[in-house]
Amino acid sequence: MTLNEALRKRVNELIVEKNINLTTLCLNSGLTPSTMFDFIYGNTKCPKVVTIQKICYGAEITLKDFFDREYFKNLEE
Repeated sequence: MTLNEALRKRVNELIVEKNINLTTLCLNSGLTPSTMFDFIYGNTKCPKVVTIQKICYGAEITLKDFFDREYFKNLEE
């Protein structure tokens, strides 16, 4: 799994865990829907750390919680 795939997977997990949709996560995060949708659908390669931080804020989790998944430990280069 690549870093981008892992990041997209984690965002999708958060949507399910928090029982919200992608638009709600955008609004809670202060991100535009186009930013989030471009990332989720692969139009944007790797988001900036500040974008991930905003997603964490919108999902009410820490960066540590975001990256605390086994699949982030074994990424392809």
